[in-house]
Amino acid sequence: MTFLILVVLLALFIIADLAIRTLIKNAREKKIKREREAVLQESLSFDFSNEAKTLKRVEVQNAKAKILCVDDEEIILDSFRKILVIDGYSIDTVEKGQEALGLIQKNHYDFVFTDLKMPEMSGEEVCKAVKNIRPDIDVIIITGYASVSSAVECMKYGAMDYLEKPFTEDELLKNTKEFLIKRKHKIDLALKPSVHITHLKENEQEEVCDFAIPGGVFISKGHVWTSVEQPGNVKVGIDDFAKKIIGRIDGIEYPNLGMEVYAGQSLFSIKQGNRKYNFYSPVSGKVIKTNKSLIENLELLDLTTYSKNWICELDSEKLDSELKELKIGRAAVSFFQHEIDGITHKAITELNIKVTEKERIYKDILQNLPEAQAESLASFYFGK
Repeated sequence: MTFLILVVLLALFIIADLAIRTLIKNAREKKIKREREAVLQESLSFDFSNEAKTLKRVEVQNAKAKILCVDDEEIILDSFRKILVIDGYSIDTVEKGQEALGLIQKNHYDFVFTDLKMPEMSGEEVCKAVKNIRPDIDVIIITGYASVSSAVECMKYGAMDYLEKPFTEDELLKNTKEFLIKRKHKIDLALKPSVHITHLKENEQEEVCDFAIPGGVFISKGHVWTSVEQPGNVKVGIDDFAKKIIGRIDGIEYPNLGMEVYAGQSLFSIKQGNRKYNFYSPVSGKVIKTNKSLIENLELLDLTTYSKNWICELDSEKLDSELKELKIGRAAVSFFQHEIDGITHKAITELNIKVTEKERIYKDILQNLPEAQAESLASFYFGK
């Protein structure tokens, strides 16, 4: 009976906690919406004619993106402001293409949304000019149904996509979100990978687009790092290259305490769904510790695979001879760069993976491949 009461109380506590969290979340969202509505109303009374005659500007804190909208129809611009500002975007609007070109030279924008059919300067001309002056800005063509083919033509000049009008609020929000995702993905792919020696402080995050190797850490050919803790003891874990090509990690299969291994013998495994990737010991020794706390905080591996995110500790008696077989410093950097080039080449020539920018083709590659191909690739890189 006591147990049943405890279960009921626990269930009530969980329900109450969820209800409170939901109420707090809803209250926060309503507060943010009210603040954005106030900013929208207030900003429309400001005069920005010194920058552009028809410019209206609404800026929100922590904006998802900054958008410049160009259309000769005020009702369209009004819709953009009312809908997108409330959703968390900063919006500038102007009625002429020439004004837009002046603004992009003085301000940062993520997007220019431009109407296709405008007097004086068409959307096609705006698109060409924007991509010439600021190729970093993505252009979206606003078009009526009858002009979709012309909007598609603009993509030849660098436009990312087009938005068909008339549009509903939901359609505008959905499309803008998709444009933002596409932009972030494009930027992510365009960042070329580099390998560098780091000196990270505890819990400091590595740069997302780089491969990191902490100073003083040894790297095995099978992508297991080794750090000498005290004479005879080493901590080991997966390196940054392994994490980036694996992607999501769902679990770790630890070695048994007291188990004795030789260099090159299977030591631990990383789990991803039903898949399991084996990693091999970089040195010989006896397993004296396992980092079981890591299994409860696997998200820490997204910050760094090194330092406190080790997997097990070995007592080794052959470090003098075996550490010579591992990579450190410049040798480790050269090894990483060779592996990056290798997996990029394999992905394109053997796996027929096609992307617009091949530099980031390796990211989460095992997670996205069919099981047989993933196992083959993992065996090639980790089974050394």
